[in-house]
Amino acid sequence: MPRRALDNPLVLTVLGLLLENPAHPYQLLAELRSRSDHHAAAVNRGSLYNTVTALTEAGWAAARGRQRSGNRPERTVYALTRAGHDELVRRLDSRIRNPDREFSRFLGAVSHLGALGPDGAAEALTERAHRLRERTDADETRLTEALAAGVPRLHIIEAEYAIRLARAETEWLDAVVEDIRTGALTWPTAASPAPAAPPL
Repeated sequence: MPRRALDNPLVLTVLGLLLENPAHPYQLLAELRSRSDHHAAAVNRGSLYNTVTALTEAGWAAARGRQRSGNRPERTVYALTRAGHDELVRRLDSRIRNPDREFSRFLGAVSHLGALGPDGAAEALTERAHRLRERTDADETRLTEALAAGVPRLHIIEAEYAIRLARAETEWLDAVVEDIRTGALTWPTAASPAPAAPPL
């Protein structure tokens, strides 16, 4: 298995799931999809199975028997090894300490906001803020319910973080729309191309 297979963002996620419980790949896939809209869209069976294979070949996961459910075929259950636990801790520590620049589709799109024109930009940003606010309200309700049901805060702290980020983005969207409408954010004329943006 090429080394780059271990650079897949799924590696950290799968190591974390195996820390919680041994599982077969189908269980891992179902759990990923149940926990995250992002994973539901981005993870497919092939990439998940390839990741488990890479972890096994690296010695970070190992087969721990087989499991059958109903009439379905037997599936191999994998567990985290000591080396896998050490690698998970190493990666988590590095990821949390270092604020890497993570390029999102929205960041790529908003860098060309000028192409929409002032009215189109204000309309698109307003709709995004509305949708984001609705989704964040629903996420906050689910988080409150989970905490009230006794789920430890530490077990779902990533949801708390995601909500805070979404609230901050919504506030920024509202502010930019206001700047467009008041003229504080201006569009250059066609005869005056915008200067190159400084690198981030």
